[in-house]
Amino acid sequence: MDLNFNKNEDHNKLLLSDLRLKLSQVKLGGGKKRIQKLHGEGKMTARERVDYLLDEKAEAIEIGAFVGDKMYEEYGGCPSGGVVVKIGYIKGKQCIVVANDATVKAGAWFPITAKKNLRAQEIAMENKLPIIYLVDSAGVFLPLQDEIFPDKEHFGRIFRNNAIMSSMGITQISAIMGSCVAGGAYLPIMSDEAIIVDKTGSIFLAGSYLVKAAIGETIDNETLGGATTHCEISGVTDYKAKDDKDALDKIKNIVDKIGDYDKAGFSRIKAQKPALKPNEIYGILPKTRSEQYDMMEIIHRLVDNSEFEAYKDGYGQTIITGYARIDGWAVGIVANQRKVVKTKQGEMQFGGVIYSDSADKATRFIANCNQKKIPLVFLQDVTGFMVGSKSEQGGIIKDGAKMVNAVSNSVVPKFTVIVGNSYGAGNYAMCGKAYDPRLIVAWPSAELAVMGGIQAAKVLAQIEASSLKAKGEAVDEAKEAELFDKIKARYDEQTSPYYAAARLWTDAIIDPLDTRTWISMGIEAANHAPIEKPFNLGVIQV
Repeated sequence: MDLNFNKNEDHNKLLLSDLRLKLSQVKLGGGKKRIQKLHGEGKMTARERVDYLLDEKAEAIEIGAFVGDKMYEEYGGCPSGGVVVKIGYIKGKQCIVVANDATVKAGAWFPITAKKNLRAQEIAMENKLPIIYLVDSAGVFLPLQDEIFPDKEHFGRIFRNNAIMSSMGITQISAIMGSCVAGGAYLPIMSDEAIIVDKTGSIFLAGSYLVKAAIGETIDNETLGGATTHCEISGVTDYKAKDDKDALDKIKNIVDKIGDYDKAGFSRIKAQKPALKPNEIYGILPKTRSEQYDMMEIIHRLVDNSEFEAYKDGYGQTIITGYARIDGWAVGIVANQRKVVKTKQGEMQFGGVIYSDSADKATRFIANCNQKKIPLVFLQDVTGFMVGSKSEQGGIIKDGAKMVNAVSNSVVPKFTVIVGNSYGAGNYAMCGKAYDPRLIVAWPSAELAVMGGIQAAKVLAQIEASSLKAKGEAVDEAKEAELFDKIKARYDEQTSPYYAAARLWTDAIIDPLDTRTWISMGIEAANHAPIEKPFNLGVIQV
């Protein structure tokens, strides 16, 4: 291995170490004192509940661990959006679990909490996965109620989704393990079955204080909406549990009886590990986002037996397309080639840029995968589409639109991994969040933005300098450099994968070596949902 490989490896392993440190902090939720307080009440934490519910030693992936990162700091923060979401296995059946974290503002719903809950429900609906809710929430975070209450993608959408999932035959099970108040009370009762923990679980539209204020009745919360009331008098809940573990055991028993599901029928054979060492990815991936490298070297370390059948290998070389298997599952891979390539006409094409021929090739390949019922995997390291008079006259907009059309109308499940750059329209064409990937993850090396930090900072600094000059202020080279550095620092923060993950633009930031697990579990989830409509590109410019 050369010196450059070692430098890359050191850099990427430092990024990974930082990721692990941040994850360990996130997993503390509202902090150790609040965890101790919860334990003192005889309750488990959200993460303890989820881990107890999921099969021991089975794979599990967490959605949105960094949601809320550095957001709402004026209110004390909102780690993981105050809710834990994992896809895993209960009694061998793949499920998605959503658990309110009562150590974060008593499980109150921030705007980003609603977004994360809706994402969990979206995953359940797209894949027809059973969904389990572990409810322990004080309800809407009132100081931000205007950002969570009335709009289409706000709190009320969750109950609408409950109803839609019920009509789709998707299993929903709720356990009321703490507070469940006001509008939130509808979530467990709109589930198929509801369990309530005696003495610690409560459910009502209005608590005792509000009842007193509204109608003058004096009553305690347990009598108003505890387990005995709802299991023996109102009939609102179906099972009474003596403690958290008992409630979770009841869920396990219910899930254990669920029948088999109709399969989409994606191809899977016995899995093989990559023939080339996956951990070499750390040395192949460059330190900076502007450096070139061969994306095929990454692909060979992600796919079974390092075998890849390239499609149109010599044409449109800045996008790699081809067939492989990941953990036994057949996949079609669309990846940005990051090295400079030479065409047969002797022209040089820059790595990471989508040219007309690349877009044309990708469009045809995506159509082929849809016809053959092969899930698509996008590996993003893209700076955008090629610009300039030659590209414009060659119809780059038309060819780019074809690719976007194919991605948009694809009916096979899509999975997106942001390896490096994810800039501008390249993000869209390579199946960014707006194009409904079943799962979208980023490596610690990822950057998401309209354009690269240096280019954007130069443009914005020039605009700001011109504005200052127009006001009569002197702007010398030192001032211009100061403006550039200030803007670039702000822009770099916004291109960070953590900034994106905090806002749920991606589902997770992952160790590159976990990519195979995410794709495999994602395709297994997608296999629960048979494809119900044909692939149709619609109207395109030819």
